[in-house]
Amino acid sequence: MIDNKIFIEFNEQKKKSEKKVIIAIIFIIIAAIGFLLSETDYNIVFFYFGIAFGLIGVVYFTIGMVEYAKIKKNFKSEVLANMFKAIIPDIAYLPERGLSEIDTYSSEFLKHADRYHSEDYISGKIGDVDFVSSDVRLEERHVQHTKNGTRVYYVTYFLGRVFRFDFNKNFTGNLQVLEAGSPYSRRKFEKVKMESVDFNKKFKIFTEEELTAFYILTPDIMEAIFNLERRNPGRISMSFLGDHLYVAINNNRDTFELQMFRKLDETVIEEFKQDLLVIKDFIVSLKLNNKLFKKD
Repeated sequence: MIDNKIFIEFNEQKKKSEKKVIIAIIFIIIAAIGFLLSETDYNIVFFYFGIAFGLIGVVYFTIGMVEYAKIKKNFKSEVLANMFKAIIPDIAYLPERGLSEIDTYSSEFLKHADRYHSEDYISGKIGDVDFVSSDVRLEERHVQHTKNGTRVYYVTYFLGRVFRFDFNKNFTGNLQVLEAGSPYSRRKFEKVKMESVDFNKKFKIFTEEELTAFYILTPDIMEAIFNLERRNPGRISMSFLGDHLYVAINNNRDTFELQMFRKLDETVIEEFKQDLLVIKDFIVSLKLNNKLFKKD
């Protein structure tokens, strides 16, 4: 449980910064009206009027957003870190750190980005299973040529969470289960089909050795993957490589973030809790916490 004083404190701080943003929007709207009037009436007074209000709006908006960023940072370090520790004792939460590009691309199902960002790093152990995870944003650079010149912009093609779990296996061949896309790997993956028609419709299975796919993807595990997909909106990718299981959920969400103009209450805290427990859900559902796949 979170102390009610914490809710009051952070909500008061949020309201102050949100108020500045609202004031900024009002000033910017007035500035836009001033610019429109200057073009309609050809009155230079309205033009300078628009500039003045626009500058004030920009200043208020900048101050409000800077304050809000500080509030979110404090909330993560002062509240979420302690809450996560209470739920999973053997855990470390580093909000400003993320998975390295090497760790992320080691999954071998994510395309290398032109612009990479990661934060909300979580590491720890549940039972005998070590895990790490973080939010990841991958962007692709685009260049558009027009009569007015060249425009460079970036398009996000992945925004979600990437996980790496210990995987108790000791056999040859690697495997990927993808809801969309194909492996980004130099391995000689081949596409195979399982006995489940429904599973084949939902996922594409790539493996180096067909026996590996049938050994890992037992009926129970395929059902577990189905259920995990239903509980986690977005496109899921899984990669069983060496002694690790990589999972990515492309859900267009930035996890563990306070939302502007949304009151901080128990409902929000419960959502953060459930986002954290996704880690445990994967470990338990896929039976990573036993020696099911261990083979001499």
